[in-house]
Amino acid sequence: MYDVAIIGAGVVGSAIARELSRYEMRVCVIEREEDVCCGTSKANSAIIHAGFDAAPETLKAKLNVQGNAMMDELARELDIPFVRNGSLVVCTKEQDVTKLEELMMKAAKNGVPSVRLVEGEELAELEPNLCGDVVKAFYAPTGGIVCPFHMTMAFAENAFENGVEFFLNTQVEKLERGADGYRLYVRKLPSGARAAKGAHGRACTVTARTVVNAAGVCADTFNNMVSAHRFSIMPRKGEYMLLDKTAGNHLSHTVFQLPGKMGKGVLVTPTVHGNLLVGPTAKDEENRDGVNTTAEGLDYLSRTAELSVKNIPFREVITSFAGMRAHIAAKDEALMYGTGESPAVSEEERTGDFVIGESPDAEGFFNAAGIESPGLTSAPAIAVMLAEQIADKLNLSEKKDFRKKRAGILRPDTLSAEERNALIQRQPAYGSIVCRCEMISEGEILDAIHRPLGARSLDAVKRRTRAGMGRCQSGFCSPRTMEIIERETGCCMMDITKNGGRSVFVVGQNKEV
Repeated sequence: MYDVAIIGAGVVGSAIARELSRYEMRVCVIEREEDVCCGTSKANSAIIHAGFDAAPETLKAKLNVQGNAMMDELARELDIPFVRNGSLVVCTKEQDVTKLEELMMKAAKNGVPSVRLVEGEELAELEPNLCGDVVKAFYAPTGGIVCPFHMTMAFAENAFENGVEFFLNTQVEKLERGADGYRLYVRKLPSGARAAKGAHGRACTVTARTVVNAAGVCADTFNNMVSAHRFSIMPRKGEYMLLDKTAGNHLSHTVFQLPGKMGKGVLVTPTVHGNLLVGPTAKDEENRDGVNTTAEGLDYLSRTAELSVKNIPFREVITSFAGMRAHIAAKDEALMYGTGESPAVSEEERTGDFVIGESPDAEGFFNAAGIESPGLTSAPAIAVMLAEQIADKLNLSEKKDFRKKRAGILRPDTLSAEERNALIQRQPAYGSIVCRCEMISEGEILDAIHRPLGARSLDAVKRRTRAGMGRCQSGFCSPRTMEIIERETGCCMMDITKNGGRSVFVVGQNKEV
């Protein structure tokens, strides 16, 4: 019996797990994928939004601004790469400049600090590579960029170190409400060779006094199992292009286009790792797992991005990817809790707001649903909000020995030459380079494998260390990384996967047949 079972180990589920680990109770996180940060949390814009876009008096607006304000301290405590590079929303001469004034009013109502309008020489000085058609921009200096992988893993690892149990490769198939809480019927999913051969995994049950539904695009499924106050999620696909680090200095700020009905338009932004990111598209999809990219989508990105930023070196694209946003298409009126009744908030804006809190008719069932943009930014504030509600409901006391700090993977390239040489003398693995594009050493990969919730697949290593994220996209380093995983974990080479499930690389021995 757990006090809390969290469904989903994305950034929101992991942040909630960390906040709940401050209290004296048993908490588990159930995730169907082989690692944390495998859904929407790994495929997004990696932006810490300032908070000027969401409709005032919505949960999105409130939690965005709160989450943004928490980031500096969180980055220090959890060793998360984070930069406040500032955001620009640009307006071209063909667009309505009064829309920027509307953003200013929204920002003021939402409590976003230090925003202003810029134009002329000041705008050109801020961003020399803006298109000539850009005449004015809204500037929010508190906007930032982050690594979503490291942010999610930092929450999860710190929660694990504070006693939270994680069940990965475990799918919740059914949820029932009982007299003493909830029964979750789960299946431990096979991975590697067994999955490739069609094994179904092992079924078992988990019981919990309360449940947190942080299941992303599947959150409606679990809510509708236990509550008559239903909602439905329409997955909204966003496609992206990532450019090589040679293009990373093309911009210094995150450049947005004027927001539209489907979102904030196509942005162009530097990343905390020195790349340039372009995206996303916004297309509603029926297939919740349909994260394929399309020629049409990528062509749209390149054409649309050039309306705001000139001379983008698209020849430097090293990969493209897509993610699904959990857009709530319809929901029961009673699930609009937390949303104000201001006439300035339209029906469409209220319907699209986050669904956060205890269900009106399923006691002990807490939703963290519909977490689309600005979900990454809002995650820390969502976690605090829900943890306080659950702690109050269960009458919990805080731990006296909660460990709030977590150290990330050591990066030798952040050390001086003397410090790096001393490190290699102590631990020679840091002198063996495995990934040449990103200059990732064997020592960093060993750290990724042996740290809390350690990596067991190539993508898990990649998210933790960036081995395989460079120009060749793991073409050189993957065999060596697989050898290290096999040696360190005792896992058979035929069970090592790209990202869990059936994504095996090795299917047999040479000349076996």
